[in-house]
Amino acid sequence: MAQRPVVLLGEVHDNASQHAARAEALRRLVAGGVRPAIAFEQFDRERQADLDRARTEPLARGASRVDHLIEQGGGSNSWKWSLYRPYLQLALDHELPIVAANLSRPAAMRVAQQGYAAELGAELRAAHRLDQLPAGFLDAHERALESTHCGLTPAAMLPALARAQIARDLTLTEAIRPHFERGVILLAGNGHVRNDIGVPFFLSADERARTLSIGLLESTGSDEEATQFDVTIRTRPQPREDPCAALRQRYSPATGSPSR
Repeated sequence: MAQRPVVLLGEVHDNASQHAARAEALRRLVAGGVRPAIAFEQFDRERQADLDRARTEPLARGASRVDHLIEQGGGSNSWKWSLYRPYLQLALDHELPIVAANLSRPAAMRVAQQGYAAELGAELRAAHRLDQLPAGFLDAHERALESTHCGLTPAAMLPALARAQIARDLTLTEAIRPHFERGVILLAGNGHVRNDIGVPFFLSADERARTLSIGLLESTGSDEEATQFDVTIRTRPQPREDPCAALRQRYSPATGSPSR
């Protein structure tokens, strides 16, 4: 990580051993004198001003600054914040910028339903030729989404979901771009930092040369996954309930349609 100013640091969101390794790596990086911005998929881009204000405004007696940041930054309860608090504390301790990097769920839904123009400006759409994306790029997104949704999502929904994912990746890219000179670490799911279809796809050649993508994968993952990043680190799987169970309940096995 010390060799490149821009690091795309992947994760399996609920894997505690991965978070422990990443937090330790960041602590060592900062101890060595590096002062990067830290960009979070976990905060939506609209909450940047809230995060900036929450860093310095008075706290109630006994309140935690990190918890205040999470609350004021609109941190969703869907994230396991105990795993992300160490990064926020590190940023506070060393006065590192905290970047709200993600496209919100409502905004992503608008892109899925209405197209890129619903949330992304004309100049940005033209610069990245969103109306001329390679067919292979779109297919790869749909395959990835099909896999992460346990093969249960109706095929007709995949193009819309792919649009939303692409818009998220581009939003993450634009969020970290202003911090390239200083250096920036993006904390995001592995899918967002893949070289072939994630954030690196939207970087210029010069930006890409300054960027390192690191995938933190569980040991049960496929060999193909390891080819999608500059560096791959394997960790033990996180004990969890069957992640496909909820989707099996949502979609009828007989028709592939929502069961309720």
